[in-house]
Amino acid sequence: MPSDGRGSVRLFWGDARQLDGVPDRSVHLIVTSPPYPMIPQWDGVFRALGATDYDGMHAVLADAWAEAKRVLVPGGLLAVVIGDALRRLDGEFRLWPNHATTIVAAERLGLRPLPYVLWKKPTNRPNAFLGSGFLPPNAYVTLDCEYVLLFRSGPLRRFAAHDPARAASRFSRAERDRWFSQVWDDIRGAPQRTPAGRSGAFPPALADRLIRMFSVTGETVLDPFAGTGTTLWCAAGLGRDAIGVEWDEAIFRRLARTARAGGFLTPRPTRPDATAPRDAPGGRPPPRRPGGGTAARSR
Repeated sequence: MPSDGRGSVRLFWGDARQLDGVPDRSVHLIVTSPPYPMIPQWDGVFRALGATDYDGMHAVLADAWAEAKRVLVPGGLLAVVIGDALRRLDGEFRLWPNHATTIVAAERLGLRPLPYVLWKKPTNRPNAFLGSGFLPPNAYVTLDCEYVLLFRSGPLRRFAAHDPARAASRFSRAERDRWFSQVWDDIRGAPQRTPAGRSGAFPPALADRLIRMFSVTGETVLDPFAGTGTTLWCAAGLGRDAIGVEWDEAIFRRLARTARAGGFLTPRPTRPDATAPRDAPGGRPPPRRPGGGTAARSR
């Protein structure tokens, strides 16, 4: 850990389905947000991975959830920020329930679903609607919430009595009461337009809260869809060691520059073999398995 109390940041140019540089049962918390199936912004990414329909897109993500389970310690937690999609297909306008499909996929892999959070983003216009104005019955309810899905790998974690790291990670009564309610309406969405194009960023306040709720100082936090690195910088700032995996080379290079500029440590991988994800520009991501894949979701 750096002398200023921050954790380290390790960056891998690699694939969320194949975290070869991350040992089994070595990660305490995963905080991530994948590309959302059936959102046009991510169609090209999924198409490049051989997925052109809803089921195929979720099959791509399921490979990443399988790797998440492998690297989590017993009792480790996976937090997935995801939204549903509204889209017309074959002439029919309908909802695509990404949150529900993700829960089913994760449960099939042996991850235990926990009560989730509804993140009501205040940036959404309260008077937005889809349909025919003031006339029933053909208008649609506005999607103004995203989901923070929570899963545990195995039984509850156990700590020694008066564990100092756990005690140092304590939150206040007011924080507990606010954070552990199911609807969060006090965190604004992050700007989605950047000089590099539209991103899928979530705000640092969201990552900060999840990291403090579900990990302890000195533990390891992973984001397998690292994007702009929000989870990584927040985790390191809170005294956790962070691992970020990013598939897109250009985004990975920006991450590496940001890490260096921020003075974060980026140690070499513990298993720097030919198939391991690289943690420096110039490496190649590991070969992708047929029928699945992952993609950059810029956060």
